[in-house]
Amino acid sequence: LNRLSSWLKFRHTKNNSRPCTQRPVKRDLIMKITNIRAHILSSPLETPFAFSQGWVSTRSATLIEVTTDTGLTGWGEAFCQGLETPQIAATATESCFAPMLIGRNPLSTEKHWFDMYNRSRDFGRKGAVMAAISGIDIALWDIAGQAYKQPVWQLLGGAHRRQVEPYATGFYRIKGQGEAERLAEEAQMHAQNGFRYMKVKLGFGVRDDICVMQAIQKAIDPAEITLMVDSNHAYGRSEALYLGQALADMHLRWYEEPVAPEDYEGYADLRRRLPMAIAGGENEHSLYGFNALFEGACVDIAQPDIGSCGGFTAARHITALAQAKGVEINPHVWGSAVAQAASLHLIAALPNTHHSLFARQPILEYDQSSHPFRRELTRHPIQMQDGFVQINDAPGLGIEIRKDTLAHYRIN
Repeated sequence: LNRLSSWLKFRHTKNNSRPCTQRPVKRDLIMKITNIRAHILSSPLETPFAFSQGWVSTRSATLIEVTTDTGLTGWGEAFCQGLETPQIAATATESCFAPMLIGRNPLSTEKHWFDMYNRSRDFGRKGAVMAAISGIDIALWDIAGQAYKQPVWQLLGGAHRRQVEPYATGFYRIKGQGEAERLAEEAQMHAQNGFRYMKVKLGFGVRDDICVMQAIQKAIDPAEITLMVDSNHAYGRSEALYLGQALADMHLRWYEEPVAPEDYEGYADLRRRLPMAIAGGENEHSLYGFNALFEGACVDIAQPDIGSCGGFTAARHITALAQAKGVEINPHVWGSAVAQAASLHLIAALPNTHHSLFARQPILEYDQSSHPFRRELTRHPIQMQDGFVQINDAPGLGIEIRKDTLAHYRIN
């Protein structure tokens, strides 16, 4: 008995002396969301411009600020799609989602995303409600990056690239039709500024669109400049097909939103009948919406906007679906400096869809239209240098919001 008692004491001492294999959670990772605020920014434009769906006379943004009890603050953006007013996403943010999340740990990004989606399923799934989820999700990932002292692209799994080539989005109308000569001069200006890729806004009537594209092609060196077109779903299938056939010899990188986003069959039909890649998805949302797009074989290139598709969390889901279907991801970007920064982190973490030694890389949409709180909103706005935009490695999104700019343009 004495020998047994001694052995039991020895085992007890030995077991208690083993180091604990379960590390305690760092106290700086135990935090709570204390507030979620939507900042509505708006600024009238001196010169309104048009895309196919209407005239833009005001630039707006819905920025989301999430604060915590540790002092960390995250920023996100709910993208104002098309002619959307910024108040819609702001209302969804503050009246629906903020009461759900205040008091929770911001690092539970996946759980919070599905909780928000399920809470709003009966009245959301698309549009401004999804944009509100997106803005909050981006801000939560910004906080996570700061908490772990890592850039968001690292939390997404690592960078496949640390720089990205931008393309000039522009060619908006200031009169409507009959502006081919002016738009050709714009193309020359973008080329002089170092852009090798340009996206031309079409959808102003097929005849006018063809005249514009012919003038632009004559004004540039097609061997040096690659063009894309975007009609912003201005046409039905027959007109979209006619336009695509007329542009078939221009070696376009893609033909964007040729028909309405709901017309999955139209997308698939055009994809079968036209030689250029068909792109779309800026008006699609979440893994559920993009799954339908991919199942219908609608696009060669998917264009989720991180400010409306569901944020980083949804973008990860969408990327995995696209990878399985062999569909390229090239994000849509038309927001403020916050959306630009978030999009750069997403692009950094995108895997090559079709692996090869010289795989085609995603390019960054770099809107050239007037946007007063893009360059002024952050301390260090993105810049193109030697034809590329560098992707930073600062924690989170790596941005510092200028409070003076926020106060100047804020209307709520």
